[in-house]
Order: sequence, then structure tokens, then C-alpha cells
Amino acid sequence: MRPQTLKAFDLAADPFTKEIADADLWLPSSKKEVVETIVEALVARQHLLIIGEPGAGKTAVLRAVRHALPQTRFRLTYCHNATLGRRDFYRELCNAIGLSPKATAAAVFNALNEYVLELAAERKQHPVFLLDECHLMKDDMLDHLHILQNYAWDSRAILSLVLIGLPAILERLHRRRHRSLMSRLQRRVIIDELEPEDTAEYLRYRLALVKCARDLFPADAVALLHEKTIGNMRDLDRIAGIALDVAARRRARTIHKDIVLDAISVDMNGGVS
Repeated sequence: MRPQTLKAFDLAADPFTKEIADADLWLPSSKKEVVETIVEALVARQHLLIIGEPGAGKTAVLRAVRHALPQTRFRLTYCHNATLGRRDFYRELCNAIGLSPKATAAAVFNALNEYVLELAAERKQHPVFLLDECHLMKDDMLDHLHILQNYAWDSRAILSLVLIGLPAILERLHRRRHRSLMSRLQRRVIIDELEPEDTAEYLRYRLALVKCARDLFPADAVALLHEKTIGNMRDLDRIAGIALDVAARRRARTIHKDIVLDAISVDMNGGVS
């Protein structure tokens, strides 16, 4: 966001940046319930599937979960490179954990197993592997994931796998080929887009974080933003930020509906006004 925009609206920082601390994340009541469900599942050492459309807030929910879980009891590892083959995927997971990757797929898998067992036995921490973009995973990688969930003849819950992706993954997981994996995902969580009232609350919250006491977006502007973004938080951040810049250039004191329309046009033009 332009420095001139920050000055025009007396903002301490960009209100719609993605660089926001976990403790400052905003979640509507519906998503707070989702966070509580996920935390409860991980405390119970279960495996989960989390699905939602792009921009629905999956990453925000995961960050809120990370903030809610006690670090002394849980060790979270996040992996987002889902398009790799089996060996390279496990090597990537080793890198994320801090292990030295081995040469063969079997050696890498064994290293991960030893790491999981050490955390459970010696450090008394429950490891959680967060596998993002799982809808992009190859079938042979999905085939192998249920093996990661099998300890002591499938009698010990010492690792939680959390698969995160778009709704398209559901159709694949319901195929006979992946039935074993699907049956082990005890919790399936759907993250919906924002409701209209959520959008208004979200805008006010993000502005308040940067010390803006004024309600810059009137009701008709909020309604238009919600209609055009369909409750997609990523799109909302981007277009609201453009609208602030447009308003600052025009010396407007509020971001009325016409400014939002112009911001949407700028956004559709690749950010060029």
C-alpha cells in the first residue's frame, strides 16, 4: 500500500497485508468453532481432512490452530509442495522437520518413522504433519499416506496427519483405491466462505488493528465487496486495499460504492488504473 494512502487515512500500517501475527488473526464465530473442532481432534490424536474453496480461510484457520495448541505438547510440521513423487515428498518433509534427507525412499521413510517415535517416547510431543494442497497429490503418494498412520499394527495413535485442500480431493478419496486412507481420516472439516455480516466485521477488525477508529466502508460498499468476492478473504484483502488507494488519490474520506466499483475494475485490469 502506498505511503500516501496510509497518511490520508491515518493508518499505522497496511490493514490488509497478509503479514499478520497468529494472535491478531480474525475469525468469525463459525470459523472459531472449526478451530475448536480441529484442536479437539488433534488433542485426541486423530487424523483430519480440511477442505474449502480458494480464499475461504483455510490457512487462517490453520494458523489459529497453531496458536491454540501448546507448543510443549505438539510439534507441527507444514508441507505445501504436494506435486512431488513419493521419495521427493518424504525428503521435503525431512527438510521441513530438520532431518538430513536419505538417498532412498525406504531410508527417508525410516528416518521419518524414527523421528515420530522419538518425539512420542522421549520428548512427549505429539507430531502433526500438515499436508497442504493435497488435491494436487499424485495417486501413488495418496496410496502411501495411510502407511504413515500405521504404528504398532495400527494400535498406537502417535502421529496426526492433516490433509488440507480444495473440495475436488473428496471425489478422489472416495474411490476404492484410496478407501484405506479415507477410512483413517476421522474428522472431515469444511471451511465455508464469509457471510455478508462477516465481511463487514472483518473490514472493521482489520482497520482497527492499524489504529483506524473510523468506519471507512459504508454498508453499500461492504455489500458490493461481499458480492464481488463471494466471501473470499484473499480477494477481499486485495480489492479493499486497492479501494483505499483509489480513495486516497481522490481525497475521499470514505470508500463509497463508486470507489469500490473502480477498485474492482483496477483489479480486473491486473492492478493498473
